[in-house]
Amino acid sequence: MAGGAAEQRRLAAVVEGWLGRPVLVVGDAMLDEWRFAESDRLCREAPAPVLTLRRRISAAGGAANTAVNVAALGGRAVLVAPVGADVAGDELHDCLDRAGVWDRTVNQPARPTPVKRRMLAGNQILLREDSGDADDVLDGDGVARLLTALDCATEELRAAGGEAPTLVVCDYGLGALPAPVRAWLVTHRERYATVALDAHDLADWRGLAPTVVTPSFAEATRLLARAAGARPAPGAGLHLDHPDGDPADGPSELTVGVSPGGVAPHHAGHRPGPTNPTGEPTAGEGRVAMTGNGLTVTGTGVTVNATAGEGVDRAVLAESRLAELRAHTGADVVAVTLDTDGAVVGGADGEPRRSHSTPVPASHAVGAGDAYLAAMTLALAADAPLPTAAQLAQLAATITVSDTGTCVCRREDLLVALDAPVDGAGHRALVGTDELAAIVEEHRRAGRAIVFTNGCFDVLHRGHVRYLEQARALGDLLVVAVNSDGSVRRLKGPDRPVNPVEDRIALLSALACVDHVVVFEEDSPAELIETVRPDVYVKGGDYPPEMVPEAPLVRSLGGQVRTLGYVPDRSTSAIIDRIRAHGQEPQEDTSLTPEPS
Repeated sequence: MAGGAAEQRRLAAVVEGWLGRPVLVVGDAMLDEWRFAESDRLCREAPAPVLTLRRRISAAGGAANTAVNVAALGGRAVLVAPVGADVAGDELHDCLDRAGVWDRTVNQPARPTPVKRRMLAGNQILLREDSGDADDVLDGDGVARLLTALDCATEELRAAGGEAPTLVVCDYGLGALPAPVRAWLVTHRERYATVALDAHDLADWRGLAPTVVTPSFAEATRLLARAAGARPAPGAGLHLDHPDGDPADGPSELTVGVSPGGVAPHHAGHRPGPTNPTGEPTAGEGRVAMTGNGLTVTGTGVTVNATAGEGVDRAVLAESRLAELRAHTGADVVAVTLDTDGAVVGGADGEPRRSHSTPVPASHAVGAGDAYLAAMTLALAADAPLPTAAQLAQLAATITVSDTGTCVCRREDLLVALDAPVDGAGHRALVGTDELAAIVEEHRRAGRAIVFTNGCFDVLHRGHVRYLEQARALGDLLVVAVNSDGSVRRLKGPDRPVNPVEDRIALLSALACVDHVVVFEEDSPAELIETVRPDVYVKGGDYPPEMVPEAPLVRSLGGQVRTLGYVPDRSTSAIIDRIRAHGQEPQEDTSLTPEPS
């Protein structure tokens, strides 16, 4: 369509503009565990399938996944959250480390790490086991250490970025944000330029004055229901008390239609009668009745009568109440998320904006809201207009739902979805020396830290990947200099490299942690170091930085030198030796011998 290319370039420019944006994420961090199984028979004890576990995946969840998405989208993410001293906590730390999130979590030995374990067969979720709830409260010492971590992380981000950081609050009712922590965040609101809030219970956060809130439809309607029963004094701020029996963690989403699992309430023109259940009811959750015009919310929950429900969708209801939601939350922007129906967004101009998404299986959409929140926050922090922020947030959520697992949107994927070629977006992996100098200078003017490393990377293996991920976590931009084929032959011998330089470049460029690759012909990267002037120069090895030959040059240019240990028993030479040894072994008749696993 006309102007489509220009619009996509404008959106891509915003994605480039938020690169390195400092973001502090605080809240309920959890571990998502996915267990993929196969089943071909029922057990004898009950009509239940017998499952054989084939694969297990762990991923960051909740606030931790929001931080992972911020980092994957190009922001500088720091996570502050209580994490248990247990196996799940160790796995969560690994997830954060791999994603390049600054891990400032607080160890809580007496409080287990919340976990959501999903068992699947044929990509169908058969059951989910949750551990961790609001009863696992933080003790006084835990609260004090969490507040200290918040204060230190805020100052750390300000010092690193030279500007007030962005704050993202993820409150999912699991006890990571008790009253003293909420009070601290409200009191110190002025330390953050942009504040985003995603909370199951928005009533707890009235004093925060967030820039943006992202409630689900159920969370928004529950807030409106409480507000309808509140009687604030003239001129006083709205205070919403929790009704007796109100659940801490309500349904994640409800579908407009009829009351979940019950009988539709009596309204004028509607005769009570049995209805079919819809949505995700929670025990004890009250209901809101929507009248015949489809727009009036009353009561203490959400229900749409059967007559009105057919002609009214959730987007219409959300659009009609955006102004009230802004008033009740104190937010500049309200984005009501509607899962497969997209979202409705409203700001100070009173103009509702609707975005749409593509329906997918529920197992594909876990964490899509975290991607939405991360992109919306980064866009608003980069001063993008609200329509642009809403577009990018919906796009980030939509492109993550292609497969089963916890959703993470990468910056590169977002740019590709905008039809922005990596070179056109200023992020082409392979660059020449002159082009690299200009790219580095642009990032340096924006206050971003440049990390530089070099090597042959002949046979890319796990040790390389781990090393490069750790290197990327030391700054905002990772430049990898690769020895040319001639340079490798001079350093390693006439039978190296095993893989030509174009193959080595292709593999390095495919790694999410690598921003740019440059080839050098010399035996030493000294000239490139003088060109790049890295803030951090990284080498692999277990020796001190003083033994790195390039250390004096790097320090003379104002940079620091770091050495990172390799993964044990992983090296290119060892892999090549094993391959050669295997090729020299005498061939045996193995027709009757089982192959080794």
